[in-house]
Amino acid sequence: MRRTVSLTKGLNLNLEGGLTSKESVGKACVGRVAVVPDDFPGFVPKLDVKEGDKVSIGSPLLHDKNDPSVRLVAPAAGVVEAVVRGARRKIERVVIAVDAAECQAETCKPFAGADADTVRRALAESGLWAMMRQRPFDVVPNSAVKPKAIMVTAMDTAPLALSLEESVKGKTAELKAGIDVLRTLCSGPIYIGVEKGSSLPDSDGVEMVEFPRLHPAGNAGVQIANIDPVNKGEVVLTLDIVTLVRIGSLALTGKPDWTVEVAVTGSEVERPHVVTAVAGAGMDALVGGNVKVDGRHHRVISGNVLTGVPVGEDGFLRYPYRQVTVIPEGDDADEFMGWASMSPSKMSVSPSFIGRFLRRKFSPDARLNGGRRAMIMSGEYDKVFPMDILPEYLVKAILAKDIDRMEALGIYEVAPEDFALAEYVDPSKLELQKIVRGGLDYLRNEV
Repeated sequence: MRRTVSLTKGLNLNLEGGLTSKESVGKACVGRVAVVPDDFPGFVPKLDVKEGDKVSIGSPLLHDKNDPSVRLVAPAAGVVEAVVRGARRKIERVVIAVDAAECQAETCKPFAGADADTVRRALAESGLWAMMRQRPFDVVPNSAVKPKAIMVTAMDTAPLALSLEESVKGKTAELKAGIDVLRTLCSGPIYIGVEKGSSLPDSDGVEMVEFPRLHPAGNAGVQIANIDPVNKGEVVLTLDIVTLVRIGSLALTGKPDWTVEVAVTGSEVERPHVVTAVAGAGMDALVGGNVKVDGRHHRVISGNVLTGVPVGEDGFLRYPYRQVTVIPEGDDADEFMGWASMSPSKMSVSPSFIGRFLRRKFSPDARLNGGRRAMIMSGEYDKVFPMDILPEYLVKAILAKDIDRMEALGIYEVAPEDFALAEYVDPSKLELQKIVRGGLDYLRNEV
């Protein structure tokens, strides 16, 4: 069964450095991988290893202090090279030196057709439970949660993103097994959000919902808000279809699979392509030798330009492990009139700039283009926000820490990524994603 949701609000950024086709350069030679607890909001990390320990694929590295059965695991076999700590001894990342000759993996008993308790335990111990999120609060769900529905996203509308359907092509058995596993976790509906015209086959007991390819239609929050909105006291689990296939593979074989297909994109990449690696791979293995030597400073982003994390060429691939973008930093730019330049090469959504009317690909840099200022109620957020929410008023309620207003304005439905486009068009240059993340954390601790 399929239905179509029509969205008119949103914005697709026309950037240089996209994939012209799914050109694969094979498997990256990964020397180091890292697991970063900050990629898993709501997860309070406690170490299960120390420096020098040998680990196999799927070996537990960290567990959640508040829910000990939920783990983060090693995506590759090797030796724990470093446990990097920050201020107040916060665990920033666990780094593993990969042993290319070692492919041993932690295994579990295949659990296809098992009861709900067995399934929950297997997913929690395998590290795949931590790959899911819940609405409200956009956090790793508690392993005992009973959701009213599950939302699977099978499309990624972010700038220069790789097609998720392409990533799971030919894995019909794993997909079916993954859906069967989800049915044991939820007695309510299971939705799969796909792009309009998708060739992904229908599945029994699952509602396929088609969305237009207009960012942020690929966000789980946008999809669930337009299908089955989350009210106070309700929980919806969200995950992408790549995670669903991993779950299905684990259920069928008992072996974890942390291989990923990564789109290496951006205007400063010599040749945009797709590379096969492992989750948390070092950036040197993904972009080394493929960045333009043009004398410019570069920003290497794990993820897309709207929600990704700047990591540098010595950093690591971060959750959700499917894209790297390299753009100019902009700190070395020498431009007449600076941010106010009327150059046709400047990308903008404002009709004050010529680029607004040109149908061409742009190569923007990472500059802020203006200074931060007091919040302006301009109505710009609403133009790119395809949810039945007043985003400006919600942001103001978060800043005021007004819990009643936050709840009334729909904070239980949103995640920081849903505000990425609003942050891009914001004339006040506010860091809206950080503000929303702070509001969600504050609310979760208070209610």
